[in-house]
Amino acid sequence: MTEGILLAAGAALWLGILASISPCPLATNIAAVSWLTRGLGSPVRVFAAGALYTIGRAAAYVALAFLLVASLASVPQISQVLQTHINRWLGPILILVGMFLLGLVEFRFSTQASGGKLEQKLQESGLWGAGLLGVLFALSFCPVSAALYFGSLLPLAVQHNSSLGLPALFGIGTGLPVLAFAWLLAAGARSVSAVFDRLSAVERFARPVTGGVFVAVGIYLSLIHIYGVQL
Repeated sequence: MTEGILLAAGAALWLGILASISPCPLATNIAAVSWLTRGLGSPVRVFAAGALYTIGRAAAYVALAFLLVASLASVPQISQVLQTHINRWLGPILILVGMFLLGLVEFRFSTQASGGKLEQKLQESGLWGAGLLGVLFALSFCPVSAALYFGSLLPLAVQHNSSLGLPALFGIGTGLPVLAFAWLLAAGARSVSAVFDRLSAVERFARPVTGGVFVAVGIYLSLIHIYGVQL
């Protein structure tokens, strides 16, 4: 049980990191770094803003997961169905998400919770606006982040009955790049753009590898829980 929780925690954190360095979320993180460097003055305030941004993202994902997972689990009939069938569903879901990460299938889904005027108001609100910006950007889903959150993180949270811990780790993972860049800016580093380019290169390698692992694990779980194969 402990090993399963630790693996789930590591998976949730990695899913968040992978989501954060995918092209669309990476663009929002670049915008966040640009926002954090404006008008905050001291390096300490820049780093504090990065931390609040990360907390804001984590809080948004936790709140969304709590609404979806906890509300479903509170209905006895739905809770019983989830407990009975989640292991059977998890395999095919992972295969589908893995195929998406590998580029074998695609779907169009996006939400846009941000806007120019709202972002300007947040900037004018000072340091605490960074936390609200994290919430705003977290809810701006694009296909990759939606697939990782709704297709992988939420089923994992349901399986382990974790509507708080695993979504929080996912949110922290999505905010780690901004937190790291805020630390670099606070330390006076000037090669932030080069680091972003390297992250893009890492994503091009990490995404298909993760997709392949998802497909393999999905097939493994399907063989065990759907077809009853003893491996």
